[in-house]
Amino acid sequence: MILTISSLLMMFANLIQQTKKIIQEKYLKHDDGNITTEETEVTDKQLDERALEMKDQIFDLIRTIKDPEKPATLEDLNVVYENGVEVIRQRNLKLYTVRIEFNPTVPHCSLATLIGLSIRIKVIRSILESVKLDIYIKEGAHTTEEEINKQINDKERVAAAMENPSLRDIVEKCIKEEE
Repeated sequence: MILTISSLLMMFANLIQQTKKIIQEKYLKHDDGNITTEETEVTDKQLDERALEMKDQIFDLIRTIKDPEKPATLEDLNVVYENGVEVIRQRNLKLYTVRIEFNPTVPHCSLATLIGLSIRIKVIRSILESVKLDIYIKEGAHTTEEEINKQINDKERVAAAMENPSLRDIVEKCIKEEE
C-alpha cells in the first residue's frame, strides 16, 4: 500500500492531536486551560509543599547508600548532603526536576560513576512522582566530572550498566537498606 504525502501528513496531524490531548490530561491542571486564581493558589501551595517533602524524602533515601569501598554511608563520608538535593516544580505541570549534587571524597575517585549510578537507581525505584532526575558531581570536585555527569545522566548507559551482573550486584549492595 502506497501512502501519499497528504495521507502521511493527516496521520501525523492526528498523532500530534492525540499526543497533545494525553499531555494535557496527564500534566496540565485543566484541559481547557482555564484556572481560577483561587484554585491556582491552593494547587501551587500544595505542589510547593510536595516539592519540599520530596526533597526531604530523597535526601533520606540517598544518605543511607553505602560507599562501594568503605563501611560507611555516603552521608557519613560527606559525599551527599542535604543542600545538595534540589526539587524544582515545573510551572503548570505535575512534574518535578530533581537535581542531586554529590561530592566524591577525592578528586580522582575511581568509583564516582558507581556512586552516581547507585543514587540514580535508588531514587528511581523509590519516587512515585513524575520526575526529571539530574545527578551531577559538585563542580570542581573531580578530575573527570563532565564525563561522569554524562554517563550517570544517560538513560541508555544506565540501562546497559544495570544489565551487567557484576555492576548490578555492587549497586544492589550499596543501596540495600539495613534491617
